[in-house]
Amino acid sequence: MRQITLGKTGITAPQNGFGALPIQRVSENEAVKILRKAYEGGMTYFDTARAYTDSEVKLGKAFSEAGLRDKLFIATKTASTTPEGFWSDLETSLKNLQTDYIDLYQFHMVSQCYRPGDGTGMYECMLKAKEEGKIRHIGVTAHKLMVAKECIESDLYETMQFPLSYLSSEKEIELVKMCKDHNMGYIAMKGLAGGLINRSDAAMAFMTQFDNVMPIWGVQREKELDEWLSYFDNTPEMTEEISSFIEKEKEELAGDFCRGCGYCMPCPMGIKINNCARMSLMIRRAPSQSWLSKEWQDEMAKIDTCINCRACTTKCPYELSTPELLKKNYEDYKKVLAGEVSVM
Repeated sequence: MRQITLGKTGITAPQNGFGALPIQRVSENEAVKILRKAYEGGMTYFDTARAYTDSEVKLGKAFSEAGLRDKLFIATKTASTTPEGFWSDLETSLKNLQTDYIDLYQFHMVSQCYRPGDGTGMYECMLKAKEEGKIRHIGVTAHKLMVAKECIESDLYETMQFPLSYLSSEKEIELVKMCKDHNMGYIAMKGLAGGLINRSDAAMAFMTQFDNVMPIWGVQREKELDEWLSYFDNTPEMTEEISSFIEKEKEELAGDFCRGCGYCMPCPMGIKINNCARMSLMIRRAPSQSWLSKEWQDEMAKIDTCINCRACTTKCPYELSTPELLKKNYEDYKKVLAGEVSVM
């Protein structure tokens, strides 16, 4: 498997990173087992965030308590927008991770490009933290294309983390080249498009086309991890069959669809937008009776309570017309429940 160097950071690891957001949903013992198995299987780049509840705690227990801290790279993030919040998040992360330094510290899901002297004091916090040795490299994560471009062109950041999958648009893929031109590491999140991609070999083959991209795969179950670890010895390549499959996928998913990122949340009416706005795709691409359960019928019914405040549209990084998308998905869902449309 190819080794990836994240731009000017010098961080070099196999092109098969671990996304630790999902481990917040499993027990501590299970998380520790999964994380240590990931390291033993060859993964050395681990991504988490202060916002991922107890994910950092589980990484700290898995690695620091086992004496593995200096054998791998840990990236975490702060979503704070104030210097006070920055320092609070950083100290909490260091404590949770049981470490005295973080390899890559990132501003999480920024809505602007923080710069020295911009009045926020945020970039100055990063510089001071780096000077004190609490962090080693400065990165940023974004979901909005123009914000990401501004951050890259600023040359203030060492890495960019942005959604990337074989469903990405050409404009989104262009960021990969921009990062390479600026000697900036590119970390690919949402490589499975929030669960819409169900062939990991195709997802992996897509990533291997880029020699400067570090994909981080969200792992929650040991069987999922086993699949990613198998690619160390047998890394998928872009074959004619996989290329043809991807083209068909793009045709099926052409147009507006919800990626399930959840940044539109919370909804004042309690609608679970990140699932409800893409329900039509989920019940077709991952057929499961669980999506048709009484629980989900009740959740989908909340769409009728939408007050069209459009707060969700202002927060959507993909600029989707979310209320209309919700209604469209609900109408389709009701047809499936009534047996008018088959999803199998």
